[in-house]
Amino acid sequence: MNPSIKLSLLLALVWIACGASRKGEGFPQGNSNPLPAAHSFQSYIRELKGKKVGLVVNQTSMVGAVHLVDTLLKQGVRIEKIFSPEHGFRGEADAGEKVATTTDPRTGILLVSLYGEKRKPAPEDLAGLDLLVFDIQDIGVRFYTYISTMTLLMEACAENNKPLIILDRPNPNGYFVDGPVLRPEFKSFIGMHPVPVVYGMSIGEYALMVNGEKWLSNGAQCALKVIPCANYDHTMTYDLPVRPSPNIPSLRSTLLYPSICFFEGTNCSEGRGTEAPFVIFGHPKYSKGDYQFTPVSRPGAKNPKLLHQLCNGHNLSNLSIEEIMSWKRINLKWLIQFYADMKDKDPFFLANNFFNRLAGNDVLMAQIKAGKTEEEIRASWKADLDAFKKVREKYLLYE
Repeated sequence: MNPSIKLSLLLALVWIACGASRKGEGFPQGNSNPLPAAHSFQSYIRELKGKKVGLVVNQTSMVGAVHLVDTLLKQGVRIEKIFSPEHGFRGEADAGEKVATTTDPRTGILLVSLYGEKRKPAPEDLAGLDLLVFDIQDIGVRFYTYISTMTLLMEACAENNKPLIILDRPNPNGYFVDGPVLRPEFKSFIGMHPVPVVYGMSIGEYALMVNGEKWLSNGAQCALKVIPCANYDHTMTYDLPVRPSPNIPSLRSTLLYPSICFFEGTNCSEGRGTEAPFVIFGHPKYSKGDYQFTPVSRPGAKNPKLLHQLCNGHNLSNLSIEEIMSWKRINLKWLIQFYADMKDKDPFFLANNFFNRLAGNDVLMAQIKAGKTEEEIRASWKADLDAFKKVREKYLLYE
């Protein structure tokens, strides 16, 4: 048997065994365990041999129990540079924390940060490379910045005539589409495209859409190849074997993130500085909570909002994964409830308009201030969501 195929099969068996051990936690996985494309070794290794390769990876870029960097080096692939997104190559930096370009002490490979002095590879960064490979676990939410890093990478590849291979990974929030669609005037690094908050696509499908719809600068398109996942479809979630960022420690936080992250644009804590970010949330002056917590400095949340202040709020740890999945929608009830119950409403939405950047418009804030019900708010999304779903359908790789 070809050695690379043998290694691929062995890693796949390790992965499946790991997945099987997690089934007792009640995580819906369909009839089989989704397998990230990185495990389909024979699908891409031949294209890398004899080439000068740049990798865009982080701590999630695992092939079974081995990092993609180590896997490829053992196969004799020449890795010239490693590019890293927000949170860095090791995934340990705080949200928004700048990461410096450095050298990996173990391999000696240059680590180019795409979340420090620059967010887009410069021509000199790509000079001498034959192709690039992107393999990062995303969670399928518009304001989670890995899709923005991927977009700027695609743009740089198009401008410098470098082919890009994306090793696809399952989307834990890929089973539904919901939320307001971003308006162009609210474009930022936490929202670059006219998509809803939850867009229901794998990162590979998303890349195909960005390329196909000519959303790159000047309508450019890059030479793009997506290696698909195995055993994945859009009816299932995916229990992440490695946390994709410091404050997404569990599948529950992953699934609640699209709903609870809106609190980042308010004066309330979204749970950073606790053991359950995006599952716990609250404020010192909130009077109707059933749970108390105090944010503290911890790795990945060195200076969380409301540091050392006792907060009153809610803990959603009792919600089962099945119940959260059954909504198939963003849940706005806690956000609406908090605003309605806070006596001092003026400082609720942060003055920096971060909430509007998360929402992708200035309508959602106005609707909440006006006392609109969740169903009234959701009805205002319908036309844009229906239009987006027609665009999305063209690029789906999975049922």
